[in-house]
Amino acid sequence: MALFPFCKSPAGPVRMNRIQLLLCCFLLSLIIYFFNGRKAAASLESAHPLSQVLGMKDGMILKDMSSMKTVDSKTPQETSWGAPMVWGDSHNSVWRRAKLSERGIRVGLLALVVGTYARFVRHFLYSAENHFLPGQMVTYYILTDNPRTLDPPVELGPGRQMKVLPAAELPGWDRLAYRRMVLFAEALWGSIGKEVNYIFCVDVDQEFVGPVGEEILGDLVATLHPEFFEMPRNNFPYEDQEESSACVEEDEGDYYYTSEFYGGVVSQMRRLLRECSLLILQDEANKVMAKGLEESYLNRYLIDHRPTCVLSPEYSWWDSPLTAHVPKKRLISLGRQCEAYDIEKRELQRC
Repeated sequence: MALFPFCKSPAGPVRMNRIQLLLCCFLLSLIIYFFNGRKAAASLESAHPLSQVLGMKDGMILKDMSSMKTVDSKTPQETSWGAPMVWGDSHNSVWRRAKLSERGIRVGLLALVVGTYARFVRHFLYSAENHFLPGQMVTYYILTDNPRTLDPPVELGPGRQMKVLPAAELPGWDRLAYRRMVLFAEALWGSIGKEVNYIFCVDVDQEFVGPVGEEILGDLVATLHPEFFEMPRNNFPYEDQEESSACVEEDEGDYYYTSEFYGGVVSQMRRLLRECSLLILQDEANKVMAKGLEESYLNRYLIDHRPTCVLSPEYSWWDSPLTAHVPKKRLISLGRQCEAYDIEKRELQRC
């Protein structure tokens, strides 16, 4: 039975076959167009609720018909072993602050103040009062060779106190860097370990310039070195002298940490300071000096005992061409800036 009842004529079959062919092509086109149109419509209908669920379009996050930029991929939120990498304004940090802020936490800040470093201590304390763990109980432990530096006493807020501990003057930066961890270890095995839950070792030539809250708390806390944060591992200044106890092999290490701010719970910090002190004393007995001094031993330890909380360079920053960009500065080194200024001044004098 024919699909179309065409009239017959002598020349009809040829002409009719052509007409039938054209009509079939036209019908086939309509059928293809019809099914493709249905498919496209289905795709559009399903894409609309999916975009609402996922909230993404063209690299943007859509929420309540308003757009916000996606999170910068250069600010990782976690290490390869699952420890949080702390950025102060991240959602994770907000959650950690909310979770811990209502608990009664006792935190100690331990600093060595000897020789010319006394000029920084009062400014350091004022900045900590304004920005360091507001609302928590904080004790400042100041190891110093000159207690009169703190006269008259700095006025502290509620729940805050300062304890001055005697320390012998250690002339020379290299000697100071070798002895500081030993002095910290001895102090922590004393009464300090019974008075606080967390202890942070900090360089006194620094200034808190932004909020530093409960997001920094963890069992073992290390801070990324601001000059090596975005550099490849082969640029890290790990100790390479094989005779040194701080030596790091080529296939070891994840990050390079600064010795200007690190801490954790008392038990973990006792272990860290004791083991680093033993490595330092061992090298000293063998007349070996690690190139990075105290920082070399800290990095050796943190390779063997990975930190449970890693602070971003926001928590240890100084002005340098190598320093990584951070969203917000929270703790900056005044000593590094003074050192850079002195070097520049000497270079200008030579010219």
